[in-house]
Amino acid sequence: MSGSDGAVERIGPLRRVMRGRDPEEEHRASTPLELLFDLTFVVAVSQAAAQLHHALVEGHVGAGLVGYAAVFFAIWWAWMNFTWFASAYDTDDVLYRLLTLLQMAGVLVLAAGVPAAFQHGDFAVVVIGYVIMRIAMITQWLRAAAEHPGGRQAALRYAAGIVVVQAGWIARLWAPGVWAPVTFAVLVAAELAVPAWAEYHGRATRWHPEHITERYSLFTIIVLGEVILASLAAVQSAVSAHGLTTSVLLIALGGLILVFALWWIYFTGSDAHLGTLRTALTWGYGHYVVFAALAALGAGLEAALDAAEHHGHLSAQTAGLAVAVPTAIVVLVLGFLHWTTGTGAVGHGLLVVAGVLVVLALGFSAPAVGLGGAVLGIGLAVAATLAANLTVFRRRTNAMGRMA
Repeated sequence: MSGSDGAVERIGPLRRVMRGRDPEEEHRASTPLELLFDLTFVVAVSQAAAQLHHALVEGHVGAGLVGYAAVFFAIWWAWMNFTWFASAYDTDDVLYRLLTLLQMAGVLVLAAGVPAAFQHGDFAVVVIGYVIMRIAMITQWLRAAAEHPGGRQAALRYAAGIVVVQAGWIARLWAPGVWAPVTFAVLVAAELAVPAWAEYHGRATRWHPEHITERYSLFTIIVLGEVILASLAAVQSAVSAHGLTTSVLLIALGGLILVFALWWIYFTGSDAHLGTLRTALTWGYGHYVVFAALAALGAGLEAALDAAEHHGHLSAQTAGLAVAVPTAIVVLVLGFLHWTTGTGAVGHGLLVVAGVLVVLALGFSAPAVGLGGAVLGIGLAVAATLAANLTVFRRRTNAMGRMA
């Protein structure tokens, strides 16, 4: 490659025809633009987790969880739509980069509206940010339809579906309060149906399986990093106020073990096999629960530290469950996703279920064993679940090797 060609690759070409990427392209990796895109989204994740933490500390658990689930869906769905589109149609030219910038601006607007959504139920700014992101996504799909005849039918279906559902989100702002949960559920179902409708009735979009799994893996690491950052800030605050107590030390240690064990569970086994559309959608949609629960774990660890230092209105048991429940959800869903995609990482389903039950029991036992002991126990229980599954997995692999 000449020096001028290398310069073009670094700054991006002015124009490339959006014909679709090769799904079998070797060494396909995340681009610097995709990584920058992820960082803007983690800002919104951080805002949602911070508001969940405040709701937990104030004792508004139910309302906080409902608001968190709604806001996180908007964040995750916009991220997922861009990720799969980019896997199939990333041209990295000027127009593509500018539309990606528009989506990044939209998620920052959404993040700015998160506090109002939690505190007053006002989703106006969140919807505005969502509209900005979806306008960019619609434009991308229309461009793909114009420049890639082979994928035109699916691209037009994506664009049309997004337009219709987005109009529903805007109209929902004027829906009476009693209809808010119903309209939200209907619109979420409609959002999730768009890819299935577009893909089943048109030529399948040429996304790259290995690229998709890498994108999800990297975002998982980013969310885990947010958990560490939030926990560290809470530990620093507690130590500054009352010094390093035993409870704070045990919660910090348990939290670190938890993050490391969950990371290990996620990256155990072979790459996910996304051979069919049903498997790909199950795996992709399942990550909403994984990402949301991981970020909620950060909020739970913060709440546990607050409760240990007698801040806020959270009981010891509720604080213990604020850590145990998202942990149990992550372990259970990751076990299901590993099994669904044939990674071979699950030694035995009963081991996963047993680990989840122990984690939940430790959450309920926080008043008896102390929050520090409960959180440390949860971390050790997840680590033990991981170790047991790895042992069974390796024995099975060795047995298959001997048979071969």
